[in-house]
Amino acid sequence: MNIEKARFNMIEQQIRPWNVLDQEVLDMLIVVKREEYFPAEQKSLAFFDTELPLPDGSKAMTPKLEARILQELGLKKQENVLLIGAGTGYLAAMLAYRARHVTVLESSKVLHELAAGNLHRNHVNNVDVVLADAFSEKNTGNYDAIVIAGGLESIPEHLQKQLNVGGRLLAFVGQLPTLTAELLTRASSSEIVKKNLFETVVAPAAGAKPVSHFSL
Repeated sequence: MNIEKARFNMIEQQIRPWNVLDQEVLDMLIVVKREEYFPAEQKSLAFFDTELPLPDGSKAMTPKLEARILQELGLKKQENVLLIGAGTGYLAAMLAYRARHVTVLESSKVLHELAAGNLHRNHVNNVDVVLADAFSEKNTGNYDAIVIAGGLESIPEHLQKQLNVGGRLLAFVGQLPTLTAELLTRASSSEIVKKNLFETVVAPAAGAKPVSHFSL
């Protein structure tokens, strides 16, 4: 398999057509190598438009969804990010490439170890992977951007409160089979502005209130 050809095709045939046009994001997909965050038997599949299975029974996001998250957040180098859900560590690596520091909260010990190991092996030093329940109100902090890498029915208030002024929170909200990507921006200490970005399908966020299936 020609890895670089597969990477080129992923960018040009999947990601760019999905309205990811930020050149910095597209260039980053070449630098931060997705296949390095998957085991040998999945490396050739890392460029496919599919949710690859993870060792805890959950699934990794598709490449185009990860890229769209990066574009919508518009991260700056001085910003601190909270990522809820470690996956393989790849999304954290991309966030870290554009931000000052990334804190990852992961409730699965298996995924915590997987992501931490992948990030260490790929020399990503500005990420901390923490084994914790992100949806517990005991977890507090101040962040310029928050990403919830999974579906949920509503965005917890305690996570919204952790946004700095000017901060953005991206989450996938609603009922299966289709969720809406929502971007919340803290305009002031007392005001949050919501923008609906696009509809997609994403696995439920571990530890969150279960996302229900739509029924008449």
